[in-house]
Amino acid sequence: MSDSKPITENEIDDKGIMAGVEKLSPEKIERVINEVITAETGAKLKVYVDTCVHCGLCSEGCHYFISRDRDPKFSPAGKVKQTLWEIMRKRGRVSPEFIKNAAVVAYTQCNLCKRCAMYCPFGIDIAYVMSVMRRICHKLGVVPLYIQDTAHSHSVTANQMWVKDDEWIDTLMWQEEEARDEVSNLRIPLDVEGSDTFYSVIGPEPKYRAQLIYQAAMIMEAAGESWTMPSSPGWDNSDMCMYTGDYEMMERLKKVHFEAAIRLKAKRIVMGECGHAFRSVYDMGNRALGWKMPPIPIIHAIEYYHEIFSKEKIKIKKKFDRPVTLHDPCNIVRGRGLHHMAREVVNATCKTFIEMTPNCEHNYCCGAGGGVINCGPPFKNERVESSKAKAEQLFAAKAKGAEVVIAPCHNCHGGLEDIIHHYGIDMELKFLGDIIYEIMEIPE
Repeated sequence: MSDSKPITENEIDDKGIMAGVEKLSPEKIERVINEVITAETGAKLKVYVDTCVHCGLCSEGCHYFISRDRDPKFSPAGKVKQTLWEIMRKRGRVSPEFIKNAAVVAYTQCNLCKRCAMYCPFGIDIAYVMSVMRRICHKLGVVPLYIQDTAHSHSVTANQMWVKDDEWIDTLMWQEEEARDEVSNLRIPLDVEGSDTFYSVIGPEPKYRAQLIYQAAMIMEAAGESWTMPSSPGWDNSDMCMYTGDYEMMERLKKVHFEAAIRLKAKRIVMGECGHAFRSVYDMGNRALGWKMPPIPIIHAIEYYHEIFSKEKIKIKKKFDRPVTLHDPCNIVRGRGLHHMAREVVNATCKTFIEMTPNCEHNYCCGAGGGVINCGPPFKNERVESSKAKAEQLFAAKAKGAEVVIAPCHNCHGGLEDIIHHYGIDMELKFLGDIIYEIMEIPE
C-alpha cells in the first residue's frame, strides 16, 4: 500500500506550496494574476471561461470525477470554478488561502489529459485553463516541492535527475559493455555527425532504467540503424518545467535538445517511450520557441517501432506468447493519434491482444500524467484513489485473460505501477521495447 496520508481540504502537506503562500500578499497576487492574464492569455482564456454553460457534460470525461463518487468539485468545470472563474470574477483580488487551494487543484487534481475536451459540446480545453492556473502559481512561487525540485535540476543540469556529464557517458559505456556480451561489436555511438537518427531519452533512464538504453541499442543494431546519442546536454527530452508553468525554462530545455541534434547534423530525432516529453517537443516547447512544428523531424518510439516492422528491418523469433493489453498514453494518443500504430506494433509482436475498454482516444489517464506523479508522496494516496476508474479498466482486461499491460510511456508506468500495487491487480507492466527486445532475433 502507499505510504502517504490523504490530504483533506484544510490540510495541505506540501512544503513548497506552504512556503510560497507564506510570502504572498494581496497586492502581489493581484499584480501577478493580471500580468499573466493580460500579457499571456489574450482572448483564448476569456472565450473558454465565458463560453462554458456549466452543463456538466465534461464530468463524465474526467477520471477524478468518476473515481471520486462523482463529487462535483472533481469535475473539470468544478475545478475551473475553484480556480480561474473566481480569479477572473474578482479581477485577481483573491487571498493567499485561495491560491493555496487553487495550486492543489491545478497541480494535483488534473492530469491535463484533455479527455474532458472531447465531452464538452464547445470543445473547451480545460487542460489549457489549468495550465494558466499553474503558470500563475509558478510566478507566485507556489509550486509543490517535489516537482519544483525536478524543475530546479533541469535548470542546473539540463536533465531532470541531476545526472552529471561524466555519469551520463559512463552509463552509456556501461550499457555498451553489457550489450557486447550478446553482440560483440555493438556500439552506442556518441556525437557521430550526419547520422540518420539522433536518439534521446528522459532523465530517469540512465538513473533508474539503464536497461532501456541497452534494449534500444540492441534494437538499433538489429535494424541496421545509423544513429547517435550526444555526449553533452541535450540528451534528456523530458520537461517538468512545462508542467510547473515555468515556460522560460521549458524554452531553454527544448532549445538545448533541438540544438544538440542539429549540431550533430542528424536527419531526425527518435524519442524513447515517453508521453509528456513528446508533448513538450511536439506541441508546447517548440511553439513557445516560435516553431509551429519542431525545427527537426521528431518521432516517438511507437512510430519508430512501426517503421522497423513495416520495412521488415528486424526479424522476430516468435511472438510474445502471454496475453497483453495496451494502455493508451494521453500525450501521444489524444496529442498525436498514435493509437492505430501502437496496435499494429502490438499485433506484430504479441500473440494475444486484449483491448482495454474504453480505449484509444477515449482511454482513461494513468493518473500520473501532467506532472501529478512528480508532485510526490504528499499527494500519492489522493492520486491513486482518483484512479479507481483506471483500476477497474485493468481488472476488466485481466478478467478477459490479459496478464501483461503494455504502456509506452514512463509516467504511465509510474502511475500504473502504483495502481496495480494499491488495488492488488497482479498484472505485469512492460514497455513495447521490452517486448521487442525479448522476441527479436539478436544480430550476430
